[in-house]
Parts: sequence; structure tokens; C-alpha cells
Amino acid sequence: MRPRESLSAREGARPDEVRLACPDITEACDLARAFTDLVRHRRGTMLGLWIRKAEQSSLGPIRSFGGFLRQDFDAVAAGLTLPYSSGVVEGHVCRVKLLKRSMYGRFSFALLRARILARPRVKTRA
Repeated sequence: MRPRESLSAREGARPDEVRLACPDITEACDLARAFTDLVRHRRGTMLGLWIRKAEQSSLGPIRSFGGFLRQDFDAVAAGLTLPYSSGVVEGHVCRVKLLKRSMYGRFSFALLRARILARPRVKTRA
């Protein structure tokens, strides 16, 4: 999935051999590279066009993925265009689940609540 410019001559020749041998791989690689470009460069405005190409693909998994993206098109397009992220919230959710699993069956809900609400201690180098 690296850009072709960053591949050595030997690394660039092998995928070309595989592409010639199997047209399905060529189609899958082209669609995967186009989708990677959408994500890396945050081109959510071109998502509809990519989904149409994916749904017209002869490859079942690619068609299925395109249909899955169409089901939640607005959210996927927003994720590819807006600068906002839910990463911090997801980090807190992960921390709460970890605490819950580590305390399961051994402690009361009140202690779990206290540990969740307590600020996590940050270790600093001395």
C-alpha cells in the first residue's frame, strides 16, 4: 500500500507480475489504493463515487464493504472530512472497561465508581 514512488525497482516489479496474472487482484488493489487515498488525504467528498465503484465491482467482499459504508454514509463522510475525533472519549471508555474487568466479582459498585471518577495518576520521570 506504499506509494509507488517509494518502492524500489525490485519491489515495484513483483506486484506488476501478480496483477498481470490475476485481474481480480488488479481490481482489488486499485479500489484499495483509491480508498486509502480517501482516508489519508481526508477526501470525504469523493466517498460516494468510490462506493459506487465498489458496488459495481466483481469482487463480493468489496461490494459488501461498499454497501456497508453506504448504510452509514453520513457518519463515514463526516469522519473523512471533519477535523473532530472521538479518540479521547474512546480512550476513557477503554480505561473504564479495563477497570471493570479487573474488579469483576471482587469489589463493590461503590469502589468501582470511586476508581472511575478518580483521576488516573500520571507517572513522571524524576
